[in-house]
Amino acid sequence: MNKSRRRFLKSATGAMAAAAAPLESANAIRRDNKTLPPEALGMLYDSTLCIGCRACVTACKEANDVPVEQPARLSAWNPGTWDAGEDISGKTLNTIRVYTHGSKEHKDKAENGYAFVKRHCLHCVDPSCVSVCPVSAMNKDPDTGIVTHDPDACIGCRYCVYGCPFGVPQYQFDDAFGKIAKCQFCEHLQKQGQLPACCDVCPTGASLFGVVTELQQEAERRLAARPGDMYEFPRGRLGGDRPTHEAAIPEYESHIYGVTEVGGTQIRYISGVPHEKLGLPKLPDASPSSLSEGVQHTLYKGMIAPLAVLGGLAFLAHRTTRKLQQEEEEE
Repeated sequence: MNKSRRRFLKSATGAMAAAAAPLESANAIRRDNKTLPPEALGMLYDSTLCIGCRACVTACKEANDVPVEQPARLSAWNPGTWDAGEDISGKTLNTIRVYTHGSKEHKDKAENGYAFVKRHCLHCVDPSCVSVCPVSAMNKDPDTGIVTHDPDACIGCRYCVYGCPFGVPQYQFDDAFGKIAKCQFCEHLQKQGQLPACCDVCPTGASLFGVVTELQQEAERRLAARPGDMYEFPRGRLGGDRPTHEAAIPEYESHIYGVTEVGGTQIRYISGVPHEKLGLPKLPDASPSSLSEGVQHTLYKGMIAPLAVLGGLAFLAHRTTRKLQQEEEEE
């Protein structure tokens, strides 16, 4: 009797392993990454131009009617007036963080230096948050490529929170009627012909708005320029009429972050410090959604695979049960 049960469990385990076999070849069946819309809008963030003034943080809060956020450790000091969100959250859609090392003497140097980095939604070309959302509360505009969130459609499942490789969507846990919060690139302002608030107020052009393909060309020009040469850095909008910010070309890292990571992003980063030191993770070229959707579509196409697995397990259970009955009768 015990031997028969062990045989049944062993056979069932084998059947489940066979059913899961397609997952082992997931990379072979993943779909292609989605492509960047021709007129996709985005931002070039140049860390070397950022002075950490946080004007972008304040402007973001004003433009999106986001409340002040006060860290608990500062709550005893002038309550209600200190706005210093240490990271993005349900109340902070955009923040400036700083990398420091050693003596912190040199700006944009990895050794004994410091550098600023802007943290907010990167508006992925093939966004995971859109892929995992079961009710289409997360959407990607087919023309601009901007990823937005519809709170009226959201059911609060928070799959987008877990699915984003950059940890961007945040849930308002401190509110009984909390919602998902994320940068929507001031889509409401763009519809009025205005710039995203953070790009509009940046005094040095560290946050530069424009068409992604043109921003990419601008980034490549900067990386190709000779360090020390003077350069006219555009401010606000690439190709706009604002006075430029003149400064010397720094020593840039050779990689433009956002070109290939998880299928590409519409926010591109250049810096003088390795991107991973600024909190930008090393990620594969394949988007997570291209893999998960590829596996799902293969397994569930026509419901053939699930039915085949279910049928196989039912047959196995029936056959094993008959064997057990026969063995009991013989005993």
